[in-house]
Amino acid sequence: MSRSARTIAIAGLGVLALAACTSNTPKAETDNKAAPQGVSAGKNDEPGKKVKIGFSAPAADHGWMGAITKATQAEAKKYSDVELLVAEGTNDPSQQISQVETFINQKVDAIVLLPFDGAALTAVATKAMEAGITVVNVDREFNSPAAARTTILGDNYGMGVSAGAYVCSQLKDKKDSIVAEIAGIDALPLTQDRSKGFKDALADCGLKVNNRVAAEFTVESGEKAAANLLQAAPKIDAIWNHDDDQGVGVMAAIKNSNRKDFFLVGGAGSANVMRDIKSGTSLVKATVIYPSTQGADGIRLARLLVQKKALGDLVEVEVPRKVQLYAPVVTKDNVDQYLPTAFES
Repeated sequence: MSRSARTIAIAGLGVLALAACTSNTPKAETDNKAAPQGVSAGKNDEPGKKVKIGFSAPAADHGWMGAITKATQAEAKKYSDVELLVAEGTNDPSQQISQVETFINQKVDAIVLLPFDGAALTAVATKAMEAGITVVNVDREFNSPAAARTTILGDNYGMGVSAGAYVCSQLKDKKDSIVAEIAGIDALPLTQDRSKGFKDALADCGLKVNNRVAAEFTVESGEKAAANLLQAAPKIDAIWNHDDDQGVGVMAAIKNSNRKDFFLVGGAGSANVMRDIKSGTSLVKATVIYPSTQGADGIRLARLLVQKKALGDLVEVEVPRKVQLYAPVVTKDNVDQYLPTAFES
């Protein structure tokens, strides 16, 4: 989720959400500065002003997060004018706040920040912006527009819609079909958005979520949640599992149950799930991409912003306030397109 020679490496097709109203621009961005000049995509890759970027993200305790950090570091190495300072991954918001404080004291030019908790990191991100540091918010949004110059996101609601639309296409007019859902961490807005998208898409074809359990994006929690689901639901026609990392545990529970009466759709787009899809022998028939390129895209955006460059493929001379990536469905028909950039669970 291959790369083209565009300014931002976006897995699949990117959806750019452009904000036209300048009243939402943070104070740190309203100083009298030279406006970026429109340039071609090729010229954007030419060396320019040296850019020191700080990067902080949660602990790489599962495949997707590990892929985020790895891709971010690899992207920075492509540019001779980028110096990347990488903080140790942590799931402690207090520690992550301290990391951002350190970046501020180091007077970095930009911070690419994937917060463990967007709300908890909002204040310190705002402080960085007020110090004149360009902040690029990745994946989990802050709760104030003043906390970042640009935000790059996956499409959680779109993931649910894509998964639901695929289930509808497979069950067609079978209105009595039983659909189950294995969600991620229910307290997170991203999980709530995924579930809402799934519910909305199913409603379009007259289906609903009949059985639902929640896991915690881990193998252990996936196995436990799936085992509970399979015990509680003697009949299932389709399951959507939100996350391919927890899906390792989900598949273990399914194997232990000896159930083969349904098909399964994954989420995020791991390489092991794609290999199962490609084999044609697994209960997993599809997965929905949640791009692990977001941190890498954040590096490119931060570099462009500090160097006062624009996106070469757009007429607009400013980098957009928000970039939202697409959530395509991967099936046996198109798996070869996405497998090369998939992460390992």
